[in-house]
Amino acid sequence: MEKYLYAVPAAGILALIITYLRVQWINKQDAGDEKMRGIARKIQLGAMSFLKAEYKVLLGFVVLVAILLAFTADAQVSHWTVGIAFVIGAVFSALAGYIGMRVATNSNVRTAQAAKTSMSKALAVSFGGGSVMGIGVVSLAVIGLGVLFIVCMAVFNSEGLRGHELHKVLNVITGFSLGAETIALFARVGGGIFTKAADVGADLVGKVEANIPEDDPRNPAVIADNVGDNVGDVAGMGADLFGSYVSTIIATMVLGASHSMAGGTFGSLGTVVLPLLVAGLGVLLSLIATFFVRVSEKGNPQTSLNIGNIVAIALTAVGAYVLIAGVLPDKFYDEAAGGKAFTSMTVFYSVLIGLGVGITISLITEYYTAMGRGPVNKIVRQSGTGHATNIIAGLSVGMMSTAMPIIILAVGIVASYEVAGLYGVAMAASGMMATTGMQLAIDAFGPIADNAGGIAEMSGLPSEVRQRTDVLDAVGNTTAAVGKGFAIASAALTSLALFAAYMEMTGLTVIDISNARVLGGLFVGGMIPFVFSSLAISAVGNAANAMVEEVRRQFREIKGLLEGKEGVEADYDRCIQISTNAAIRHMIAPGLLALIVPVFVGFMFGAAELGGLLAGITVSGVLMALFQSNAGGSWDNAKKSFEKGVNIGGKTYYKGSEPHKASVTGDTVGDPFKDTSGPSMNILIKLSCIVALVIAPALKGREDAKMVKPAAEQRHEVPAATPQAKAPQGAVAVLGR
Repeated sequence: MEKYLYAVPAAGILALIITYLRVQWINKQDAGDEKMRGIARKIQLGAMSFLKAEYKVLLGFVVLVAILLAFTADAQVSHWTVGIAFVIGAVFSALAGYIGMRVATNSNVRTAQAAKTSMSKALAVSFGGGSVMGIGVVSLAVIGLGVLFIVCMAVFNSEGLRGHELHKVLNVITGFSLGAETIALFARVGGGIFTKAADVGADLVGKVEANIPEDDPRNPAVIADNVGDNVGDVAGMGADLFGSYVSTIIATMVLGASHSMAGGTFGSLGTVVLPLLVAGLGVLLSLIATFFVRVSEKGNPQTSLNIGNIVAIALTAVGAYVLIAGVLPDKFYDEAAGGKAFTSMTVFYSVLIGLGVGITISLITEYYTAMGRGPVNKIVRQSGTGHATNIIAGLSVGMMSTAMPIIILAVGIVASYEVAGLYGVAMAASGMMATTGMQLAIDAFGPIADNAGGIAEMSGLPSEVRQRTDVLDAVGNTTAAVGKGFAIASAALTSLALFAAYMEMTGLTVIDISNARVLGGLFVGGMIPFVFSSLAISAVGNAANAMVEEVRRQFREIKGLLEGKEGVEADYDRCIQISTNAAIRHMIAPGLLALIVPVFVGFMFGAAELGGLLAGITVSGVLMALFQSNAGGSWDNAKKSFEKGVNIGGKTYYKGSEPHKASVTGDTVGDPFKDTSGPSMNILIKLSCIVALVIAPALKGREDAKMVKPAAEQRHEVPAATPQAKAPQGAVAVLGR
């Protein structure tokens, strides 16, 4: 059996080799003149400086948590193995962010230079950089998980791995997922605070007060803004989807352990190893799909990226069919569903459902956030009557944008459960996440194109260069919103799989919301995403205040800066330092909220109450994530609509007009929504479930202990009531339990 499992990390290594060759190709592209290279160097140094400061803080945190895990993990598992798995997951997650950062900051200036030649060349370089990020992240995930699973099999008796031995293996690799998601949360929140503090400060003083163009080199916050695109949308997103990818695989493996079967390549372990194999194949298929992204000079880059995405989905569907038919027997039984029988084909149907949910939600997100579509046009029109109506329109669009994705998610969950039980729901998530390499490549392309536009502006390149980068940037705004929608949808399915795995590990058969204690947990869980959002948004507001004051100070005190006097340069480093300090200082509280609350509720109240908390966090968090991400994306593209001129009430308005200023205000409000609290929400959901999963064996032990009464208590037990004196059945009896 092991020889087949070796194919999983082997696929990751092969993809990394091909990705390395792509990196070499990018590095060989022309990086432009000295001025362009100088600006790119400042962006890269600022980004690396932030990562160094962030990882320095997280290093101590990771070591502390690893030590705590060594003393609090399931007593039936070697404690140190869980701690080591946690550290490995954290290191791999941080490495995923670092790789994306390095490649993105090398690709941005080369994209700007390529835009001098053609749109197709600029897309090739920017998407090439994004694909390195996407394929690199999923390659690291399958290498880490594949090797860890194989090693654990050897450590915990590879002969057959039945019952408790398999439980040990799954418990250890859950530690890997916890490490990945922990780093992802801090990277997302910290990167989001950094980028939005710089972005808001640059916009409010530069575009609104000083009336200078976006990315104007006179603006002291402009380099920090470009650095932020990388630390938030590249490193943060990379760590985010790395964590999602790993969590989905592990949740499906845990649920797969509850199935019984005979036959297939892996015997009774088929349902456990299937998600690993699908992930390994998905890496290679996503890599193949990246070669289909091509665009002509007059073509639409969005269409080209959509084609690549569709190819990835189609290849994954075919590959999943072949794998499922080979790995699973014709019939197997779900013990968690009362022994209900399923077939390999029903599992394949659940994968198709997951792929369908992913692409449908992506299309819905594109509709609500793309330029020229109804929702964005609505915000543009209402910008004509001022700042307040712009805000009202954006909030309305964001709220309405939650309806269809939630309905699609609900239909997908019910359909996949009907065809293959809870394992089917988990495999639907695995099918969706199998295309993560391509999804992340499309998403990471956006900030590279955005940086390229900034470099073109600051370097004074010809207007046609900026026009090409603006087209790519506008598409990047939409792909970023689509990527966030994909991440949120995957988080919803993944959290449901993790929730089911938690119930399996704790022995819970039902979460009874008619129980007052469980209902209390549900309400507290629903509150957590709001508190989390408040902490993240207020952190951006506080940091943005400091940034605004610094930009104003430099305009006031550096003589000739605002006038653009030759030889006068802004103090960019000071603005980078303000964002860095704010991000490091304010990212701790939201992160600890996700880690501490589940542990506190679980050990203070019990497994069922923690289940209620997780349900509340999941439902409230998914809605908040969709609302904030889509509202912010639509506000952003409403602002960009004014760059080419928009018609409002028979009059055309351009940049610098009053409606444009109103749209800048809306975009500024939406910035922390779409790039800080919104995308961090899906990590909050998953991390809460993973923390619960890690402590689940200990909670089960506590529940089992409650069932065994001390001998003294048994001797003094009150006699059972007579039939006439029995309590009434129904809701009262349920609450009485």
